[in-house]
Amino acid sequence: MSRPAPIGCRRRKRLQTPTSARGVSDNWREHIEAAGSGLHRIKKHGAMKVDAMLVADAQHLSIQTDESPGQLANTAALPGVVGNAWAMADFHFGYGFPIGGVVATDIDNGGVISPGGVGFDINCGVRLCALDLEQSDLRDMKKLGRRLQGRIPAGPSAKGGVDLTESGIDSILSEGAKAAVELGLGHHEDLASMESNGLLEGNERGLTERAIQRGMLSLGTLGSGNHFMELQVVDEILDPDAAKAFGLRQGQVTAMIHTGSRGLGHQVCSDHVADLEARYKKTASGWYAEKWDITLPDRQLAAAPFHSKEGQAYFEAMQAAGNYAFANRSALTQRLRDALRAHLGTDGELEVVYDVCHNIAKVEQHVVHGSTCNCCVHRKGATRALGGDHTELASKFSNVGQPVLIPGDMGTSSYVLAGPINGSNDAFSSSCHGAGRQLSRTQARNSIDGIALRDELAAKGIDVYANTPNVLSEEAPDAYKDVDDVIRLTNEAGLARPVAKLRPFCVIKG
Repeated sequence: MSRPAPIGCRRRKRLQTPTSARGVSDNWREHIEAAGSGLHRIKKHGAMKVDAMLVADAQHLSIQTDESPGQLANTAALPGVVGNAWAMADFHFGYGFPIGGVVATDIDNGGVISPGGVGFDINCGVRLCALDLEQSDLRDMKKLGRRLQGRIPAGPSAKGGVDLTESGIDSILSEGAKAAVELGLGHHEDLASMESNGLLEGNERGLTERAIQRGMLSLGTLGSGNHFMELQVVDEILDPDAAKAFGLRQGQVTAMIHTGSRGLGHQVCSDHVADLEARYKKTASGWYAEKWDITLPDRQLAAAPFHSKEGQAYFEAMQAAGNYAFANRSALTQRLRDALRAHLGTDGELEVVYDVCHNIAKVEQHVVHGSTCNCCVHRKGATRALGGDHTELASKFSNVGQPVLIPGDMGTSSYVLAGPINGSNDAFSSSCHGAGRQLSRTQARNSIDGIALRDELAAKGIDVYANTPNVLSEEAPDAYKDVDDVIRLTNEAGLARPVAKLRPFCVIKG
């Protein structure tokens, strides 16, 4: 599939190797081999305990410039790692783990949990809503865009968020989307169309006071960076049976919400990263934690045995932050409903198609080399892609597969994929989560004119409402990989299949 011409681009800089990569070597190229359609394998070497799989073809590897494959090889050295370490088609450099990384550890046999394998925006995820409307039903789009911009708080601050009481945030952290619904921030019927029904069950929240304070005012806000709310139209149906099961039809208006746990989740990650990294000291062979006799190639992989006090403390806090994110997307959905009702007199019979996490660690059972494993599956910039026979899924997804939501960027299409019809894929039932960056934010700011970009998108029928020009530059289409190519590789690798293509026409950003 061809890539459209860059939009708003002044000049293009080659992606530079990040200087923050400690202990990441480039010798993965000496150990790589083709492993099937859309796949390459980094064979186990050095400290690696398992192989590492890249969803990439030879062309992509030939132009690979950042150190994310080396990061993936490092994750294969984690204690208790099983199967293969995976990098989805949208992989790129991240903190410790590559973004797009999927790594599972056997928690009954020394497996660890690592905050770097989840990321700082815990349960950053995507929700897709379907409306019983055509684009022509949305009269006076400029007015609707301004109304959405006014009612969907976006930007780095918590301004405009729900003012939670202490008991309110307690219930959100414990009960996730269900608590949001009980506060009037969502509908009960939405819960069945959410990963884990919008609830990560935990025993103790274990959050610092700083984390709680950062969450008190942020509920119902998008945040900044790559977070957004988009109105889209179903441009193409690629799998009619799955599209029908998902409630999608050609020409239909959809709304996509991409956000996470805001400052609360960031604080949870920061607190636990600081605690765990302090336990690792530099040695000749890497980074060593005496308490657990663990050596890692990169300090940013800092991890604790899953069943240790420290491992459980992070896991419980991560689940609480994940619940906050589910509630946040629920609150934003309700604000969207309210905005549509104010503009049209109806909310367009908005229904949630699905809501997925793509920054989370979950305990799941998987068959690895013929044996059942209780795995801690880290998905950092990766989405679950369950088979249609999985017991967690609602009956409407039987013999179809789980909806997998893949945002593009504000100038290109997003996709709806589906997991296997039955069973699971080889990547611990995982798929990609987006297009994946190919320019850092700094590089994008230096090479892309945000104001020109906004004008060029408007000429293409895409109205973007953003608070700062920097966001337009940083999140420009040319800062990302070709989403069509990412979808092609994901399909070729047998991870998830395309169902529908969604074209944006109104975008709200920070």
